[in-house]
Amino acid sequence: MSINVVLFDLGGVLVELGGMGDLRFLASDARDDELWRRWLECPWVRRFERGECDAETFARGIVEAWSMPITPSAFLETFAAWPRGWLPGARELVESMLSDLRIGCLSNTNALHAERHWTRLGIPELFEERFLSHEMGVVKPDREIFDRVVETLGCPAEAVLFLDDNQINVEGARAAGLHAERVRGPSEARRALVDRGLLPRS
Repeated sequence: MSINVVLFDLGGVLVELGGMGDLRFLASDARDDELWRRWLECPWVRRFERGECDAETFARGIVEAWSMPITPSAFLETFAAWPRGWLPGARELVESMLSDLRIGCLSNTNALHAERHWTRLGIPELFEERFLSHEMGVVKPDREIFDRVVETLGCPAEAVLFLDDNQINVEGARAAGLHAERVRGPSEARRALVDRGLLPRS
């Protein structure tokens, strides 16, 4: 079956994130993949990105759970600034997609980042399909979010290509029947799209 929907993760694929680089003191000897897996599996992160608690409650919970040597307000200030803007070439990549494809985003995010960054970056206008975890009440890499996305799209899972920078999310998407590739940044995303014949070779 041919692919007719392409879904992009936002942070790490199209949008630059401060992310674990800003929190390297948490585990200086751990690889980024290990830190991101711990982050994605953290109950406080999952609650916040499902829209189940406010930012202040999230900050208090995660500072305590991770034994962070900073105050909740200091953590929240750093966390609020994680999205830094479009990665070079990201917006142009999305705008260059073939007109017969449906283009969307599927992102674990939260009300704080949505309020401060996604409107400023033009996310609502750029994507025909928008799947944001805090609005849906479910998060990646859980099977439920991918099943709900496919149901909303009204197409078979195998007609969807999902691009994400975290392997755990790629594995979750594949388990739900979607095509999925791990890509970091617009150049890797473009390469994946070209390899699948969804963009012309330049």
